[in-house]
Amino acid sequence: MLAASCQATRSIRAGRIGGMKLLAIDTSTESGSIALLNDGELLRRQCPAGRSHSETLLPLIRDTLHEASWCLAELAAIAFAAGPGSFTGLRVACGITQGLAFAHDLPVVAVGTLDAMALHSGGRRVIVLLDARMGEVYHGCFVDGQGVTAVAVDPPAQLPVPHTVGWLACGNGLRHYPMLRQRLVDHVDAWLPELLPDAGAVALLGAEGLACGKGIDAAEATPLYVRNKIALTVAERLATGGKA
Repeated sequence: MLAASCQATRSIRAGRIGGMKLLAIDTSTESGSIALLNDGELLRRQCPAGRSHSETLLPLIRDTLHEASWCLAELAAIAFAAGPGSFTGLRVACGITQGLAFAHDLPVVAVGTLDAMALHSGGRRVIVLLDARMGEVYHGCFVDGQGVTAVAVDPPAQLPVPHTVGWLACGNGLRHYPMLRQRLVDHVDAWLPELLPDAGAVALLGAEGLACGKGIDAAEATPLYVRNKIALTVAERLATGGKA
C-alpha cells in the first residue's frame, strides 16, 4: 500500500490526475474485470462468465480500448491485481500485463488484491476476507487505506481478531466460512459478504502508485501468492471428509 505521506492520493481519488490514462486488470477470482481510468473517470467491464480468463481477457481489453477510442500507446501504465487470489488468475493477469507493457514500453503497477478490496468497500476501518479455498481465508486489516496488519492466510478458526470495534468486514470469505462472523461479531458493525476484487479499485490504486513513483519495469512484475501450496493432497482431502 502507498505511504501515507504521498500527497497525490486524495487528489487522484477526487479525479485530478492531469489526463493520466491507465489500464487495470483483475483476474484474482473467477469474477474478473478490467477498467480504463482517464482523468478520474472509470470505464469498467466484466470478464465473460463461464470461460477462462486466459481466453477472454485480451479480446475484452481490445474491445474496451476500441469503445473508448484509445490505443495502448496512449497509456501511462498498466496496473494489475497482484494477489493474493487464484494462482491461475494471478498468473494470467501478470502475464498479460507483462506482454502488453513490454510491447508498448509501459511501466507496470502491482496492486494488492486486498488493498483494492478495502478501497472498493468504501469503509474507513476494513477487514478483508477473501476465500483462499483449501479451508483457509486470505485476510488483512486496513485503516484509512493503509494496511495495519500483514496480508496472511489462515483457517477461519485461527483468524486474528482485532482488539477494537467499529470495523467493516468484506469479502466472499464471509459466505464460505460462517465461523468468521462468529469470531468477528463483537468487532464488526457492517458486513459486505458479496464484495469481490474489482479492476476499478485496482485502477485507482494503480494511478496513486504511479504518481508516487511505484511504477516498475514489466520484467519485475510478479504475483503475490502468500502461500505456496495450491491444492490439498489426497490424504488431506480424505482426512477432512473429501473424496480422493
